[in-house]
Amino acid sequence: MRRTFAPRLVAWTLAATSMAAQPLIGQVTTPPEFRYVEVPGVILAYRDLGVGEPLLLLHGFGASGEVWAPFLDTLSSHFRVIVPDLRGHGRSTNPDGEFTHRQAARDVAALLDSLGIVRVKAMGISTGGMTLLHLATSRAERVEAMVLIGSTSYFPEQAREIMRRSHPDSMSAQELERAASMHAGGAAQARALRAQFHAFKDSYDDMNFTAPLLSTIRARTLIVHGDRDVFFPVEIPLEQYRAIPHSYLWIVPNGGHVPLGTARRTEFLRIAFLFLSGAWN
Repeated sequence: MRRTFAPRLVAWTLAATSMAAQPLIGQVTTPPEFRYVEVPGVILAYRDLGVGEPLLLLHGFGASGEVWAPFLDTLSSHFRVIVPDLRGHGRSTNPDGEFTHRQAARDVAALLDSLGIVRVKAMGISTGGMTLLHLATSRAERVEAMVLIGSTSYFPEQAREIMRRSHPDSMSAQELERAASMHAGGAAQARALRAQFHAFKDSYDDMNFTAPLLSTIRARTLIVHGDRDVFFPVEIPLEQYRAIPHSYLWIVPNGGHVPLGTARRTEFLRIAFLFLSGAWN
């Protein structure tokens, strides 16, 4: 069963200059301490706060779990919130220097195993949502519901063109400083992530979800996508909506890549709570 959610038109946009989700304004009142777990090949940093049903929050490529900071006070009052830094991001390690969304999903599954969490609700921004697609297709029983925000099933040509132009030497001093501030390894880690992002231009196997594969997803799925996304055109979330059996679609008017800025925060939380609670038929 699928439903389309059509919110009122709001003249707002979040322009995207890279697939990395930019930090959102605001902080939690008292940031929780980081915890660490060793999973095959890497050490993942994560935060674990609140009580109740587990809710996994995954960030976009080039960012860290800090992008969820503005939402944590509210979400942790209703859920046990798990917020990892994906491999090579934030405080998490990545010794081999490679990144695939498929491997990120394995990392996340291992993190959940270490916490004794069998089944989870989840939200993922861009790369975080792509990681959830891998988790929901390879281990369908583990994901009860998920929100995919600015994510894709495959890399279209317009995204690959941006990836070709995005390499470490293309980063301005201001951009490098901003990116470095999100990662324990500073500028060197930020440049390594930009190199991995650049390499996505030649990646075809990692993100290659067909309609038949998407149709195997058991999780209730809310797809949130800006109609001005410079990476992934609206045809892609429409394809996902048609293929995933129990899905809902919110195309954000005048919204760019990852349309979750300050002006949308309250509206997004209201809709996310309705969806995650199972209130929609």
